[in-house]
Amino acid sequence: MKTTKRQSVRIPPFEAVGVVCAQSIGEPGTQMTMRTFHYAGVAEHVPTGLPRLIEIVDAKKEPKKAIIDIHLKSSYARSRTDAEKVAKELASVFVSDVAEVEDDLENLTIKVSYNEKDGKAQGVSYSALRKALEESFPGDVKSSEPDLTLRPAKETKVAKTGEKKEKKITAKSVRKLTQKVRDGLVRGVRGIHKAVVIKGGEDYFVRAGGFNVIGASQNPAVDPKRIYTNNIKEIEKIYGIEAARNAIVKEIKDVMDMQKLFVDIRHIMLIADAMTYSGYVKSIGRHGLSGEKVGVLGRAAFEETIKHLINASAFAEEEKLIGVTENIIVGQTVPVGTGKIKLVMKTGKKKQEK
Repeated sequence: MKTTKRQSVRIPPFEAVGVVCAQSIGEPGTQMTMRTFHYAGVAEHVPTGLPRLIEIVDAKKEPKKAIIDIHLKSSYARSRTDAEKVAKELASVFVSDVAEVEDDLENLTIKVSYNEKDGKAQGVSYSALRKALEESFPGDVKSSEPDLTLRPAKETKVAKTGEKKEKKITAKSVRKLTQKVRDGLVRGVRGIHKAVVIKGGEDYFVRAGGFNVIGASQNPAVDPKRIYTNNIKEIEKIYGIEAARNAIVKEIKDVMDMQKLFVDIRHIMLIADAMTYSGYVKSIGRHGLSGEKVGVLGRAAFEETIKHLINASAFAEEEKLIGVTENIIVGQTVPVGTGKIKLVMKTGKKKQEK
């Protein structure tokens, strides 16, 4: 029984698996809708369907809507209260979220006005804001509740002679510093925002918009071995190419499953292997796999025809007619399936006696 099943799933010799794979994923791709799915409580639309599939195969550096699932250690995962506390610690809160920041160019200072209503909503007190500014701001911080006055410190510049000179504080430098103060982090992990708690089975975990795996893993309540992000490039950077390959398979399968479309997992695995076999994630397109074909005609037939033909002429490239496209262009039998098999008649042997 096992032998029969194994034989039934074997691929015939010289089968054009790439074409079958492209057809198997391309056909349901045309059926996909442009709908988006909304996670309750997270002001993020996770792209699904065709937009997400295009994002994956194009190997985008950053997903349009990034999501990170942060699982907690067992001592925190069983309690919703503990999980919500961790979610609060992870979600980033900036100075501009809890205060109004204005520059005073006449006195060359920056005024930060604490907004009590926004501060309570974000769980940030006046003292917490003052402490964050004192730790990150290069200068003096004077407190006069609900306002804070920041006076920039004079920068020291080292001349070529080795002599230290103080740079004057100008209106221009104050304007630049004002924007930096607005973007200053008061609490949380930079890159992670709007975290919510979700129950998965018996445990609770945190789902947040954005991505910063390394920053999230530094929280003592987080299990660093169970953090997942839909940012494939970040997975490749932190966990390596094998993890990125598995993430591509998972993300494509999730897109298909959400649309209730079935594609054999082996086709998806072939796409992931093709995108990662070189040791880093490549896109499927003119800047990736399709633009790196060996044959000149194969590259020219896809996109940017004139560019490839001019470059091939300039560098005297030779067309060896290895691929399918090249052979179709010149009218030869394509080297797949029976077109790859050569029959040779054996001669010189005695005829078998009847």
